[in-house]
Amino acid sequence: MTALSLEQRLVEGNVESPVRVVVYEDLQCGDCRVLRALLDNLVLPRYGAAIAVEHRDFPLPKHPWAWAAAVAARHFERQSVETGLAFRRYAMENLRVITLESLTEHLAKFGGAPLGDAGLHQLVDADYQEGVARGVVKTPTVFVNGARFVERFPIEALTQAIENAIAEQGQ
Repeated sequence: MTALSLEQRLVEGNVESPVRVVVYEDLQCGDCRVLRALLDNLVLPRYGAAIAVEHRDFPLPKHPWAWAAAVAARHFERQSVETGLAFRRYAMENLRVITLESLTEHLAKFGGAPLGDAGLHQLVDADYQEGVARGVVKTPTVFVNGARFVERFPIEALTQAIENAIAEQGQ
């Protein structure tokens, strides 16, 4: 199950779950691509019924097209959660071939996106500022009910934190 919350955030898994896995991600980040694969292949199949994975945009300034991709992802999520999620996966899978100059061509595969939409920029900026307030400086940064995992971390540590959070909730 996936949904957009009132704040226009992508949530995968059990949107009603009190166990929150908050992921600050950059669509141009190689480590985020690795985490995305782990979410798709391990975390969500195993724990998806018991957790809510909330996505936050945290485009790093060193990545030239990450901000525009985050804005586009927000646009696609407004069209449908599935399209937004498909674009996020696509961007991460193709981060080695996408450039700032070719981004528009890649966006066309999803119907294009209004990259100048101020409202979408505000949503991305709100996530970014929230991340800064939480001390995020690298991506991915993941919080499991408050426990922090930064950039490269053992999947076993993340899954143990998820299992502990689920156990605390009695699920």
